[in-house]
Amino acid sequence: MAQIDDLPPLRDVISRFGLDARKSLGQNFLLDLNLTARIARASGDLEGATVVEVGPGPGGLTRALLAGGARRVVAIERDERCLAALAEIAAHYPGRLEVVSGDALAVDMAALAGGPARIVANLPYNVATPLLVGWLRTEPWPPWWTSATLMFQREVAERIVAAAGDDAYGRLGVLAGWRSEARILFEVGPKAFVPPPKVTSAIVHLVPRPAPLAADPDRLEKVVAAAFNQRRKMLRSSLKSVFADPEAALAAAGIEPTRRAEEIDVAGFAALARTGSPET
Repeated sequence: MAQIDDLPPLRDVISRFGLDARKSLGQNFLLDLNLTARIARASGDLEGATVVEVGPGPGGLTRALLAGGARRVVAIERDERCLAALAEIAAHYPGRLEVVSGDALAVDMAALAGGPARIVANLPYNVATPLLVGWLRTEPWPPWWTSATLMFQREVAERIVAAAGDDAYGRLGVLAGWRSEARILFEVGPKAFVPPPKVTSAIVHLVPRPAPLAADPDRLEKVVAAAFNQRRKMLRSSLKSVFADPEAALAAAGIEPTRRAEEIDVAGFAALARTGSPET
């Protein structure tokens, strides 16, 4: 394995600091620095960029981002055991790595970034979806992040990039398709991690749409959730919890009441979200 810098190998770092991956934190560490470098490159030219990273762990991807030329990396880490290892990386790249100890779901990432930034992360599996939804719901829009290059379980990645008619199409596909252009770049097998997860992972790249279809995020989520919670039912039935008169709302949006959720594209759901007043 080629070294991307002259810091110690990640296995040595993990052993020295006692950084066993914890299931409760959704941790699976990437030890292959060639792979972390590939993920960093997938985010685009890093020269001069500000990058926000969530869940750096022992710092394999952090090192790749800095070695790749990122001007500044803001790394948010909940596990205090990892802070000493990250401090060594900060010392090796003086003035370029800011480590924030805290829960990524609670911190103000826009304020930490201080301006346009990329998000690049091997997301902890247990918070990956909530984080993505939060980034897609950022207000005002366009958001503070200019792109997001993220690792998910492959099944989740497929839901993110799915379109109407796809088996994986659902809430994530609508939200991601509404405000971003998303694509899967490549897969990462279980053996790349310590400990190996039971699933294959995938890298997803998202770029914000500068002018997404008009829709209130709360209302859109409410409509989409109701539609897909009963995805085998016709919309005139599944939307009864959202609209006082579902058939009237569907007619106003130009959608046949006998259609089902998986048949409605992002534009259709956005039109529904703009129609009438949800009952709840």
